[in-house]
Amino acid sequence: MSHIGTSLAERFRGYFPVVIDVETAGFNAQTDAILEIAAVTLRINADGLMEPQTIFHEHVAPFEGANIEKAAIEFNGIDPFCALRGAIDEASVFKELCKHVRKAQKEADCQRSVIVAHNATFDQSFVNAALARHNIKRTPFHPFVSFDTTTLAALCLGQTVLVKACEAAQIEFKQSEAHSALYDTQKTAELFCWMVNRYQALGGWPLPAPSNDEIDTDQK
Repeated sequence: MSHIGTSLAERFRGYFPVVIDVETAGFNAQTDAILEIAAVTLRINADGLMEPQTIFHEHVAPFEGANIEKAAIEFNGIDPFCALRGAIDEASVFKELCKHVRKAQKEADCQRSVIVAHNATFDQSFVNAALARHNIKRTPFHPFVSFDTTTLAALCLGQTVLVKACEAAQIEFKQSEAHSALYDTQKTAELFCWMVNRYQALGGWPLPAPSNDEIDTDQK
């Protein structure tokens, strides 16, 4: 069952969902470098289904004085100082990210963007730290609201690990591509769309209009 009349703004109370993943040089958002970031914006298509729309992706040069944990870069396989990465300074990356998201948010007639991520607290903390570090005021992102696909996947699929959740939803996931911000963001976006669309197909959205009895009760 599709409901073609639902807009993105109507679906999330004016919030514009933006799927984000960061690859970092540690777990401390205040001190550790962001090395890569990707963002996928979403839309509702002509069939009333949510799908990925635009992609933003950049390799990020460590900010001055950033901490780099050896274990972190061994895990994600990123050499922070490799010239072939084509890394851009952090301030420029986040200014461009905000510009990209603001444009898509405006086109969707939404008022604020909300970060969608797998274990969203982690990615949101790094995004917020970078925005504060460079005193970027024109940010489209809500400072603390987020949509966590880990929680949603636990509810919808009984899985919390990204690859396991994708497998349960029959979304192809190549483990060899994991821990790339671009690949993980694209897969998280697919998973989020699958869960939203699945909930709609099962009749969970839109909510039924209140009956006259319910309206009368509310007014008493």
